[in-house]
Amino acid sequence: MNNKSKLYSAILYASLMAFISFVVYILYINQEVFYTAHDRSECIYGAPFFQTLMSKPFGLIQYMGAWLTQLFHEPAVGSSVLMAIWIIIFFVGTKAFRLQGSASALMLLPVACLLTSVVDLGYWIYISTIRGYWFSQSVGYLVMLLLLWAARCTPRKWHLVWYLAAVCFYPVLGWFALLFVLCLALAEKPTWREFLGLFLLIFTASIWHTQLYSNLRFDDVVLAGLPRFETPMDSSPRLSIPFWALGAVSVFIPLCGSYLARLKVKAIIPVLCAVAGIVFTWSLVFQDRNYVDEMRMVRYAENDNWKDVLALAEANKTPTSTMIFLKNVALMHEGGLFDRSFKLGNDATDINNPDTLHVTLLDIASPLVYYNYGMMNEAIRLNFENAIQAGFSPFYLKMLARCALAKGDKQLVERYTTLLHHLPFYDNWQPAPVKENIKELQKCYPDELTGVENSESYLVNGISLWYESDSKVASEQALLYSMLRCDSRRFWAALRNYVRLHLDEQFPLHAMEAYILFIDKAPEEKRMMLPVEKSVYERYKQFWETLEGFVKSGTTLDKVGEKMREKWGGTYWWYNIFGKKPINIRGGIGHEVAS
Repeated sequence: MNNKSKLYSAILYASLMAFISFVVYILYINQEVFYTAHDRSECIYGAPFFQTLMSKPFGLIQYMGAWLTQLFHEPAVGSSVLMAIWIIIFFVGTKAFRLQGSASALMLLPVACLLTSVVDLGYWIYISTIRGYWFSQSVGYLVMLLLLWAARCTPRKWHLVWYLAAVCFYPVLGWFALLFVLCLALAEKPTWREFLGLFLLIFTASIWHTQLYSNLRFDDVVLAGLPRFETPMDSSPRLSIPFWALGAVSVFIPLCGSYLARLKVKAIIPVLCAVAGIVFTWSLVFQDRNYVDEMRMVRYAENDNWKDVLALAEANKTPTSTMIFLKNVALMHEGGLFDRSFKLGNDATDINNPDTLHVTLLDIASPLVYYNYGMMNEAIRLNFENAIQAGFSPFYLKMLARCALAKGDKQLVERYTTLLHHLPFYDNWQPAPVKENIKELQKCYPDELTGVENSESYLVNGISLWYESDSKVASEQALLYSMLRCDSRRFWAALRNYVRLHLDEQFPLHAMEAYILFIDKAPEEKRMMLPVEKSVYERYKQFWETLEGFVKSGTTLDKVGEKMREKWGGTYWWYNIFGKKPINIRGGIGHEVAS
């Protein structure tokens, strides 16, 4: 090997190592996303689920992908399997496209497309109905490359058979069957007989549509298996970009691969491919701290790791509404609700979502929240409603099992756990014992379905009405949520009940702050008089003096809130005036909202 060849090899290996390092990094920072992917992906053991997928083209690959997705229960295991598939794709692709030397780096581009497709999903992860999405495209592409390699290893006279065989492969490979034909045709100039096979393939989708898939739209059959992200209200063409790019790259390689291999400046090919793959993935990957923290907090809450929930809430200074609800549930279980809730923040940050998709607590964690507040029928209804759309994933099966245990239905518990036991890593899974707080809340009121709305405001409004209960836990929640509503009428009713049930206990900080504010700015005839700490009252006067000073200077209210956040953001006073209230709840300075 001469020096130039050694240089080319060194550049190729360096480019490969740089790209592999990037892939490992991207997979590492998305470990929590992959766990959520398994938790929200349906894979039901038994014939009905299998037959449902097999009734559509590409169904077998989706079934394989659905099972492999469950390996993300241990994100490192699932990521390793996914990366192993991509490594095989790289080597099989070099054989199938007959790439040699520096030109083999072209196979980094398909891998970059597949990598992008699993890290750009964003909040679609909660509502996507595509079964086996996380592995199906990689598996389908690998099978396509294996067929292409086999076809190019056979004598030329057999190519017509391969073209015709693509018709038979269509129900299994979907759009990859079409990609296989295009790649084979471009790699080997077809004869007139082969053109005849291509012509017949044009009618393949029509044939399969008429004979087997008449229940599907024609365009869904033509490009079966090509992921599309659409709901009756939302769509995201952006998320299909990696797959269109995958098809374009696969067509480009047989067209230009041999030409690039003959270039005199071969050394630049691996560098360009590695850089192009990295830039493409990095430009489309979904990166948002709250997106990952929400997933991590839901996982902690699922496992009743409430201390970890609170540690995460303390570290995150811009929580979403989902994180706020879970944080308050954690404080209910761990204690310190009226000493830490507003210090940790109840001002919700908007979800960072580049799509038009509207995702709320309902999609992310509402069954979990309702369960912990003892509202089992609401939790069960939400589990079924969400699962019917997105599939009976482990998350919903686990929640249904926990709700069944809380209601004392052992047969239902066994039914749901049996379904889970067929999945990897769930062999011995059993629902955790029901906590005493949940049992107490279950007994407070009849667990009735009161409506179909499940927004954040619906939850806040409902719990704030628990002020007639003789339960200490319920009285605490009613007081907190009346404060979150900025509703003086409910606050006074909840405070009276809270004091009645906590006679020998210290008046907690945030309740004291709310008491001072409401007695000063929203007095009522039947208000109650309670002793407050002088230091807290003095801070209240300082708060208003600071606020009035900013307002007199002409500063807008939004800017005043930001300037006062650092010193006063941990108080109820700041939340009441500047904080973002739950949806459809609007409180003003010392003004009541309608009960």
